[in-house]
Amino acid sequence: MPILGLAPSIAPIKPVHFDIEKVVRPNILALHPYRCARDDYQEGILLDANENALGHSIPRSFNQIQQELSSTLDADLNRYPDPSHDEIKSRIASLRSLPGKDHVFLGVGSDEVIDLLMRICVVPANEKILITPPTYGMYSVCAQVNDIGLVRCNLNLSGSGGEGGEHGRFSLLIDNIKAAVLADPSIKLIFLCSPGNPTGTLISLAAIKAILDYEPFKGIVVVDEAYIDFAGEGASAVSLIKDYANLCVMQTLSKSFGLAAIRLGIALAQPPLIQVLTNTKAPYNISTPSAQLALAALSQEAVQSMLLKCQTLVESRKQLQKSLESLSALGVGDVIGGNDANFLVVPILNKETRLPDNVRANALYTELAENKGVVVRFRGKEAGCDGCLRITIGTCRGERDPPSTTAECFKCLLTARGYESYRVDLFWRGSLAKYRQIITCQYLLLTWYAVFCRRRDLRAYGAALTDLIYLAFSFAC
Repeated sequence: MPILGLAPSIAPIKPVHFDIEKVVRPNILALHPYRCARDDYQEGILLDANENALGHSIPRSFNQIQQELSSTLDADLNRYPDPSHDEIKSRIASLRSLPGKDHVFLGVGSDEVIDLLMRICVVPANEKILITPPTYGMYSVCAQVNDIGLVRCNLNLSGSGGEGGEHGRFSLLIDNIKAAVLADPSIKLIFLCSPGNPTGTLISLAAIKAILDYEPFKGIVVVDEAYIDFAGEGASAVSLIKDYANLCVMQTLSKSFGLAAIRLGIALAQPPLIQVLTNTKAPYNISTPSAQLALAALSQEAVQSMLLKCQTLVESRKQLQKSLESLSALGVGDVIGGNDANFLVVPILNKETRLPDNVRANALYTELAENKGVVVRFRGKEAGCDGCLRITIGTCRGERDPPSTTAECFKCLLTARGYESYRVDLFWRGSLAKYRQIITCQYLLLTWYAVFCRRRDLRAYGAALTDLIYLAFSFAC
């Protein structure tokens, strides 16, 4: 079985008795790795990875915090880091109203926590985890890496009960999960993403408690709260930890704290599970520079700054939603989900049927990135997200706010030229031979068209060609 992403080679293998495909586990060879936002585009106005566009919340002032940062280069970087980071854990425990550091585990991003939970709880090839699509893609990737079975129980994909909340779109279908657990006792972990990615929807504490209290389920409920600080007061499942030993809450400094680069994830649970995670992790998983930045970010002053930035992003989220609503006539659907995170999920509709349109959404995604320098994320292949784009809330630039800028880009590209450019692309790829004569005629007319319109720049030529080809395409079809 070939290794995905590796080009075939005819070079001889040395030593001759070695075959890597017989060493690596078959499920790893077959793995389709998680595709992150930066795999597609690295430049532009990046609104596709749900990073905190306002940046970190560490004050740039000459006080104790600045001294902590300045001491990084003075640290003994030739020494291995502190394996426990008790001060960071204590600050997190205080922030989240937990009894102490023995309720906190630190990982290299939440992904390390996910992987460790599977490795310590789920027997490969024999046991399973349960996920609730649409959800974070790394749950299934980690399950495949660890040769673990996967059970899927979709969230409520219907909008008939409204958006979010107890019974609306992307709410938890509790009875379906209970039925799955009852039918398959090998399920050891249930992963709930709240607020969800890509749903942006908070799962109610009542729904989480219903699963925790379900006696036939003997495993652990894992609640992934990467976006919890955008969801408002009283939303976190951390408040349930004191009563439930079968609960693990994951958080991170990547989103609300604006520190995605330092890769610091958090598990919050009762001490027995935290101790098992601690016993299993790599001995020095959090670096000294990362730890010093985390410590500064968890100071009282920095936390207050973080909370203010969250409020700003929530207000910008509301502005963006309002701006997008004004584009309904162009085929921008109503925002779906509970809107409890730092992004919005919006369907792009077919202009004739007014139904979500994956082809049109993907075309808009590509045009935004390649022609406007605005990178959102296409989520149309996720369950219940047909035709959807996920848009991270951006920053203000000068006098123009990000909601207006993003909405204007949408408007530009969803008008005739922006939308039909994709149809022209299809025409070029699928019908070039059939319409070769028409294309040739349009090239002959192009110079006349540009001169007549008094537009001599290259963009004008390209626009003229687009107009003429589309006319030819419409006439021929």
